[in-house]
Amino acid sequence: MGLPWCDHHCHLADETWEQDVVEAEGTGLCFVLDVGVDEVTSAAAVRRAEARPGFVWATAGVHPHEASAGLGSIAELLRHPRVVAVGECGLDYHYEHSPRDVQRDVFCRQLELARSFRLPVVIHCREAFEDTLAILREVGLPERGAVLHCFTGDRSEARRCLDLGLHLSFSGIVTFPSAGALREVAAWCPAERLLVETDSPYLTPVPLRGKAKHAVEGRPRRTRGGGSTWNRPRRARPAHHLQRVPAVRHPAPLFLWRCDLTVTYTELRRLLDRYSIRPRKALGQHFVVDPNTIRRIVELADLSPV
Repeated sequence: MGLPWCDHHCHLADETWEQDVVEAEGTGLCFVLDVGVDEVTSAAAVRRAEARPGFVWATAGVHPHEASAGLGSIAELLRHPRVVAVGECGLDYHYEHSPRDVQRDVFCRQLELARSFRLPVVIHCREAFEDTLAILREVGLPERGAVLHCFTGDRSEARRCLDLGLHLSFSGIVTFPSAGALREVAAWCPAERLLVETDSPYLTPVPLRGKAKHAVEGRPRRTRGGGSTWNRPRRARPAHHLQRVPAVRHPAPLFLWRCDLTVTYTELRRLLDRYSIRPRKALGQHFVVDPNTIRRIVELADLSPV
């Protein structure tokens, strides 16, 4: 009998999650972990976990992008028996949708919640490695530990994380042609400290780049070179829809908000600047999937929601 597999980090979509879960079960996965990024998505993850007990589990937490909104009812959600971790929380200095000091404060508060509820932590870290480790050393890991989600660092950084007690999770990035060094880190990482994830609908693996994906495209497996590939690919489709976002007073963006497409932040900015290009692909890690991000872009383009 082969090793059991799970997708320990995905973001199920309200519109497609039931079909995604059925297909995920068909790949032989044991379970999926539906990760919340704010109060609303955490509550939705709990509802999905209630609907599919035994296969879908949930986390509750506030992503650094949403740190300015505070924790809301996260503490109450952590009491739910289907919630098995705090997060996704941490630091993101790449986009800085929330001020850095606010990110650090909200991260620390969630580490304290994890300690209080005796839950592990799912950590997001982008361009904030030193500050993330400094906070973990100062506040301390919760009793149940923590995982650094979507790890992309080098072997030296991986060693520092392992020495601190963290688990490392690797995503579809290990399949990218430019990720040779990361594949070496994944092959080197001790098996008992290594996790795999899709981070669906983001980080679609090769050869499906340029497409949004299901919660699980397939089951990851080791390759001879120590990296990871995804087998049993399934037809990809957009996992989020922009129709739910209020339209704007301009014909080109109006079409964009209502179309069934997923586009990156950079692509959408370019579209709003030029008002003439129909998006045809979604590339990169950060997709525009939430109304708050779209509102920011609308404000930057000096457009007014209807």
